[in-house]
Amino acid sequence: MSRPIRILLAHPGCAWSVSDVFDGLDYGLKANGAHVEHYRLDTRIEASTNALNALWRMRKKTQPDLARPNQVDIIYHASVGILEMALRLRVDVVLVVSAMFLHPDVVLMMKQAGLKVVVLFTESPYDHDKEMAMAKIVDGCWTNERKCVESFRTVNPNVGYLPHAWHPLKHQTQIPGDDAFEAHDVVFVGSGFPERIAFFNAIDWSGINLGLYGTWKGLGLNKRLQSCVRGAQVSNEMASALYRRAKIGLNLYRTRTSDRQRLSVVPESLSPRAYELAACGSFHLSEPRAEVREVFGDVVPTFTTAQEAAALIRLWLANEPERVRVAAQLPVLVAEASWVERAKTVLGDLSRLLPQQAAA
Repeated sequence: MSRPIRILLAHPGCAWSVSDVFDGLDYGLKANGAHVEHYRLDTRIEASTNALNALWRMRKKTQPDLARPNQVDIIYHASVGILEMALRLRVDVVLVVSAMFLHPDVVLMMKQAGLKVVVLFTESPYDHDKEMAMAKIVDGCWTNERKCVESFRTVNPNVGYLPHAWHPLKHQTQIPGDDAFEAHDVVFVGSGFPERIAFFNAIDWSGINLGLYGTWKGLGLNKRLQSCVRGAQVSNEMASALYRRAKIGLNLYRTRTSDRQRLSVVPESLSPRAYELAACGSFHLSEPRAEVREVFGDVVPTFTTAQEAAALIRLWLANEPERVRVAAQLPVLVAEASWVERAKTVLGDLSRLLPQQAAA
């Protein structure tokens, strides 16, 4: 039996849901026997920001025209250490989650040094153009949106579809300590994109205990809804507890790119939230996507407008026995969609990309 594959897993560099992808993939790879080391791009970006700005302030006293370090300077400074770490640890492959904050020049240098570099893209199709640019220079990649696979293959032959997943330690139907969190009638955990602001503003929430978690303040919620915003920083563990405590969870999908343009494709794949709600056994309503129907059938009711959502919310709040019955069906529908299973796909693909080194 060959030795375990050695992977340098690069953090995406930010603290929102994509960081949970890093945690889940790390757990799944280790559960499947891989040897995993971490490159914490998030803490390195923080350290680079502090160090470069401190140096600039000191030098500016004698060089008043010295330009302040910009975001590109900081990202490069935070990224370049991955080359040294990969070489020192003699890893078989560098696996980057998202790569939105990894400087492309560093990827090119890793390739020049003979390292294999692959990326799990997590922001398809919203950041598709930026992901395509990175896909051109790496050895292989996966995308979270199945409709984007073919376009990625126009620039890289080693492309796979890796759906999102749930974390076995965080997404369970019962975990002690949930009662420390508020129990809402309806809960949503996510960022306040314009289409979501419009959605919540269009619904009459009278008599409904709504909890909004994530970044929402100052983005246009009406006065009534502003009081429903509870917290901006929400860990995966906290989100899971909120899902289990709520009567109804909501799953909303973005409709525009990160720069507010209309999407060039109609997305079909499930979001992390869809898997997490289901794994927690949390009844929820969802905007439609092809995989919602394929994975959940009629178990997850869908809506296309705020008015339809409002009617469904009040219908299901009034029918607790049926809501509980439906919720009990959800975990089994995603039982094979954990990060442990997804990591098997990753390791299988890597074994083909690295024929001289297969996972134990």
